[in-house]
Amino acid sequence: MNVIDFSKNNSLLNSFVREIRDITIQNDRLRFRRNLERIGEIMAYEISKDLSYKTISVTTPLDVAEVSVPDEEIVIGTILRAGLPYHHGVLNYFDCAGNAFVSAYRKYKETGHQSFDIHIEYIASPSIDGKTLILTDPMLATGSSMELTYRSLLTKGTPRRIHIASIIASQQAVDYCTQHFPEDKTTIWVAAIDPELNESSYIVPGIGDAGDLAYGEKI
Repeated sequence: MNVIDFSKNNSLLNSFVREIRDITIQNDRLRFRRNLERIGEIMAYEISKDLSYKTISVTTPLDVAEVSVPDEEIVIGTILRAGLPYHHGVLNYFDCAGNAFVSAYRKYKETGHQSFDIHIEYIASPSIDGKTLILTDPMLATGSSMELTYRSLLTKGTPRRIHIASIIASQQAVDYCTQHFPEDKTTIWVAAIDPELNESSYIVPGIGDAGDLAYGEKI
């Protein structure tokens, strides 16, 4: 399975990652959401290089031009709620894509938030059968939410290719996904891979709770 870590190369992407990490900047919710969106746009552009293409003829005012365009049907699948601005960034570039939404959340067993199960209550998706599925989630902590989201979407068909697109991932989650997704048709794209999780399964150094930073603290 191919794992692409953009932090290993210098690019403008690192500036946006820096801002969503920086505690002195990230509490500006509008800026935080916009940075997630911008990272989604860059991620979509990079994923587009890995697609299959076909050549079509386009009639201009003066002649006919040959242009290469993507030759894959795409569905963007997103985990609510933190994934929404990131999803929107990806959709800005794959603007003809189908869209799938899954509510996967942690249900804690105790007040210390050290033990939890992943619950899925809502799925809205077009058919993904034979299509390219791009699974977007800003934070890939344990990988279990991503796997359950994928399993739930399999009720809508079997994708031809799978792209897991995250911003910050833990090494544990990357290892988990390489073990639980089809090796021959999955690519993992991340802006950065962090080394560990804390006792509450938050990525360290990470950014904190992406959903709360984007939309306000939940109760």
